[in-house]
Amino acid sequence: VGSTAGSERAKEYHMDKVPVIDVSPLSQGRPQDIADEVRDACSQWGFFQIVNHPIHPTVVGNFQEKMHAFFDLPQNVKDTIRRSQTNSRGFFDDELTKRKRDWKQGFDFGITPASRDSKAVAFSNTPGMSDDDPRHGNLDGFNRFPLEAECPGFRLAMWSYFSALTSLAESMSQAMAIGMGVDGDFFKDQLRDTHTSFLRLNYYPPLASDPKDKPLGISPHTDAGFLTLLLQDDECHSLQVRNRFDDTWHDVTPIPGALTVNTGDMAQVWSNNRYIAPEHRVLGNNTLKRYSAPFFYNPGYQTTVVPIGTCVSEEYPQAYTPLNWGYFRWQRFAGDFADFGTEVQISDFSLDPNRRKEDRVKHQAQFLREFDGGLTAKGAL
Repeated sequence: VGSTAGSERAKEYHMDKVPVIDVSPLSQGRPQDIADEVRDACSQWGFFQIVNHPIHPTVVGNFQEKMHAFFDLPQNVKDTIRRSQTNSRGFFDDELTKRKRDWKQGFDFGITPASRDSKAVAFSNTPGMSDDDPRHGNLDGFNRFPLEAECPGFRLAMWSYFSALTSLAESMSQAMAIGMGVDGDFFKDQLRDTHTSFLRLNYYPPLASDPKDKPLGISPHTDAGFLTLLLQDDECHSLQVRNRFDDTWHDVTPIPGALTVNTGDMAQVWSNNRYIAPEHRVLGNNTLKRYSAPFFYNPGYQTTVVPIGTCVSEEYPQAYTPLNWGYFRWQRFAGDFADFGTEVQISDFSLDPNRRKEDRVKHQAQFLREFDGGLTAKGAL
């Protein structure tokens, strides 16, 4: 990591398109075969597309069909499962990114303690349990699905795709770990066995008009977790990533059948800035609808994220103080839901006193004192 060869490649990458990586070795359980390519992509762009991944086209097609059906539901039906300030899961059409309202509708659902324990994530429901059963409770809240009669087959299609994405994310995290100079199973405890991932469905309606100040589908931002697996819309290409070498915005045009991957904030911290969480945005479109579905592969709520020893050296001193994922995720959702001021960033935990926000570090300490292990935060805000 951080080799001269890698630095030379970085000079070439900024003149090129977002990388494309053939991940077929993952189907043979060989993440080491793509580790170098993944390392270069994460450290230079932070964005890349993967082809020949193991998720079957039928699973993807069923998911897309039900995603479209969900957003076609009457507004009053979607409103019955609207998320709230205390529950980040469900339908929404009022999200903020960097304190600006997004031009989109969305729906979030994710893993719960009970679904993990029962190994029932791939099925339509955890047997014998309603979504609001206390055993499903976690820091992100409770899943809220439409009734089967309202959107037939929706729940099953969602969980089937979620399960496939989880397996792929686990394999990708192994390749990323090897690229950081550690064993592929390094993140077993922090990610694979305890992950708190969620899947988001996005619908971007055409802009109502062509205003002078055209709103963005999503304002520039980085993703908070470890990595994101994104299913783009082949018909409407609106995603852009900022090239940090020349500070220009580049279109990320989807390859049919591919998934788009980007590095998250937690990977940047663990890698001590060797991997970059890239700033990206979604443009509005005057005439076309756009659908997308990012899967956010996130650590366990109790995970402490701190630079890995293999990524720290005299040349690259430790850049961050320990950061708790549960606190970071909770604060990031608060900023998505309402304008509470500046959104939490990993720079708030920088060891550089000119960048670190001491009040944020102190607030995290308060959160950890009151945090009960993953279910609630006991009023720490």
